[in-house]
Amino acid sequence: MSNGDTTRYSIGELARRTGLAVRTIRFYADEGIVPPTDRSPSGYRRYDEDAAARLDLVRTLRDLGIDLPTVRRILDRETTLPEVAELHARAIEAQLGMLRQRLAVLRAVAERGASVEETDLMHRLAQLSDAERRSIISDFVEEVFAGLDANPELVAMMRAAMPELPEEPTVAQVAAWVELGELAQDPDFRAAVRRMAEYQAAERAAGDTTGLHHELTQAVREQVGRALADGLAPDSPAGAAVLDSLTAQYAQVFDRPDDAELRHWLLRRLDVAGDPRTERYWQLLSIVNGWPVPESLAPVMAWLAAALRAAPAA
Repeated sequence: MSNGDTTRYSIGELARRTGLAVRTIRFYADEGIVPPTDRSPSGYRRYDEDAAARLDLVRTLRDLGIDLPTVRRILDRETTLPEVAELHARAIEAQLGMLRQRLAVLRAVAERGASVEETDLMHRLAQLSDAERRSIISDFVEEVFAGLDANPELVAMMRAAMPELPEEPTVAQVAAWVELGELAQDPDFRAAVRRMAEYQAAERAAGDTTGLHHELTQAVREQVGRALADGLAPDSPAGAAVLDSLTAQYAQVFDRPDDAELRHWLLRRLDVAGDPRTERYWQLLSIVNGWPVPESLAPVMAWLAAALRAAPAA
């Protein structure tokens, strides 16, 4: 193995040193990528430390996914390793994005037991561009509010809230977009939101131009939330007291008597806006955009509706 002060490795010794197969080292030698330093008197290939280091570099580059022609260019100094590394890093980032999309679709298929047609739709939704995603939501919003004088605050909010997946979305974000895209294109959901918009337009035509009522919604959340936490049944005397407090606040905000008609009107509003898919729409949009996901109001509104049915008169 030794020739004077210069160490020489046989191809077998080099294989043991590097962990590469003999046939792989022989292939690299035949291709001129890691040629032998010299040959023994018997004609066997021999390699010195420089050749061993070159072979280690080749193995590293190949492990990083760099093809042999590019490896040769790096070794021959026709290009630099940082340049190649940057190109490959970008390619891997793109591949990771595609893998996250595929993983999200596959998980959704497994969880839903999706059909072939549903799987195809989910796959196509996951591959859309930012502009195509915004277009789906814009089309949904314009269709459900077309020609209606609905609540302008709500319409403006829905027009402004577009899905914006980050450059490196998580699997959860891709999955949320797929579900959101399906929901926005669901004819039944569009019809439900359209009915809500028509109801709002009719209310505005009758004189209700008060807009969104965030403070009133917060009062309902807090008071009914406490009732739920305390285990108060909506048809109990204590539940009726909570309802009385809330209907008094509704009467003040909407400037109308706190009577049976107000309660019937409020129950109608809850029924129209009670489609759980509407709340799901905003939750999915929040996940896609990385916003805080709004807490579900479904239990609160269900309790309030039950209390109104139990006590339809003031």
